[in-house]
Amino acid sequence: MSSLVVDRGPGGFSFDNCYRNKVIEQKGFKVPKAVKTGTTICGVVFKNGIVLGADTRATEGNIVAEKNCSKIHRIADNIYCCGAGTAADTQMVTLMISSQVELHRLNTGRTPRVIAPLRLLKRYLYQYQGYVGAALVLGGVDSTGPHLFSIAPHGSTDKLPYITMGSGSLACMSVLESRFKFNMEVSSFIYASHWDMLFGLLYCQVLFSVICMSNKLH
Repeated sequence: MSSLVVDRGPGGFSFDNCYRNKVIEQKGFKVPKAVKTGTTICGVVFKNGIVLGADTRATEGNIVAEKNCSKIHRIADNIYCCGAGTAADTQMVTLMISSQVELHRLNTGRTPRVIAPLRLLKRYLYQYQGYVGAALVLGGVDSTGPHLFSIAPHGSTDKLPYITMGSGSLACMSVLESRFKFNMEVSSFIYASHWDMLFGLLYCQVLFSVICMSNKLH
């Protein structure tokens, strides 16, 4: 009589590595150490705007707490922000700055510039000296063109044509440095960064947000 094969099916936990480690130990080999695969966020200035990319995995130590965590936050219609670090901090900080930018837009009647949320974010984070664990990639397009900034948890900022942050940033940076070109098309960047993030994060979901200069600006 043939033995029945039980189909575990897709569940919340995967124990494939446990079976793998058991076989490795039985063969007399050393079990590999756990590898941290946390957040990877990135941004690139392309020919007609900005592209922001982020994975969707939220971890709590070695445990995947959420597989569908949104790490690309809306600041304004023309400005978006990727967050790495403590998920609660990144969500609340970007929500707070988004409300202030919206009030500024209503009071002035103009599309906000990217420098406005940048100054608000760096001032807020500098006050807490890193205790607010939010590493951010801010990108947007305004009347002066596309802009891309990195904001460290301590409040320091930098403006670059391509930026990556998070624990998976080293793998992502290697792809960006080898494939980035000025005035590149958006499809080229999305293809390169998509595969880089997938390999670095064990095939988790990757989301992209494209902000183009074709949007009507005031």
